[in-house]
Amino acid sequence: MIIKSSSLKAGIDYPKNWSQFVDWFHDEQACRDYLYTLRWPNGFICPNCLVHNVPYTLPKNKLKCVQCRKQTSVTAGTIFDKTRTPLKDWFAATWYLTNQKNGVSALGIQRLLGLGSYQTAWAILHRLRYAMINPERDKLSGLVEVDETFVGGIVDINQQDKKKFVVLIAIELIEPKRFGRIRLRQVDRATKYNVEQFIKDVIEPNSQIHTDGSAAYGSVDKMGYSRKKTVHLGSNIPAHETMPGVHRVASLLKRWLLGTYQGAVQSKQLDYYLDEYTFRFNRRKSRSRGLLFYRLLEQSVTTKPLTYKGIKTR
Repeated sequence: MIIKSSSLKAGIDYPKNWSQFVDWFHDEQACRDYLYTLRWPNGFICPNCLVHNVPYTLPKNKLKCVQCRKQTSVTAGTIFDKTRTPLKDWFAATWYLTNQKNGVSALGIQRLLGLGSYQTAWAILHRLRYAMINPERDKLSGLVEVDETFVGGIVDINQQDKKKFVVLIAIELIEPKRFGRIRLRQVDRATKYNVEQFIKDVIEPNSQIHTDGSAAYGSVDKMGYSRKKTVHLGSNIPAHETMPGVHRVASLLKRWLLGTYQGAVQSKQLDYYLDEYTFRFNRRKSRSRGLLFYRLLEQSVTTKPLTYKGIKTR
């Protein structure tokens, strides 16, 4: 039986606190059993032939399909594929990442878990961030604000200035003054093409889009959306009042990057941090950090493997 989101219970489907976490995931087998349940809630389905059956259990944690005879494992084809890091460490990293309000750095994870290298902690966290975004997630809808902002990168070699990266922001507005979900995307420039592609990818047609007067948004009303335009130049009303959603997200994003990662984020890795921030913001009302842990592991077993090289070249 598939567990419905509304029926998930703390202490039954996921740990309520760190003490319970330690009791539940005391060894590798306990971690594998949990991943098995998350990956195959209705029982094993062979990744090769897609037949539902009870597999043979083989040494070295292998599973053999009784139908096609292909071997697999609970971690094969997931974000944990071919990992040499114990699952206990993966689970602990997931717990810390989802339970710390502002996240955790690779150096922090290395120290907390006693990992042998910084690179191992760095790769684990980036893979988990990669798993935070479900590619089949619903698009934003209703009234949506769209704008761009600049976030600071690393100080350049001459220490003269900070490189800035352009991030597109979309946020749902819920009357009267509440915010819904967000979407973020790094682009090289806020060109008409980049803006239009972002809007098509993340916002449902027939939604109303609120933008500033930039020419980059000039064709929005020809794309199946209605556009509400606010021209800030010469206006007596500050932009943060006319478009409160995107300005709030931009401000919080910059503060979060600065506070957790000292703002030292490179362009090649910025997408991972945008994924993490989106995951956190869209689940900001969750009362249970244990549920966030559950959600991230649930998405991790359906996320394709990401190699170390792939992390750097994403």
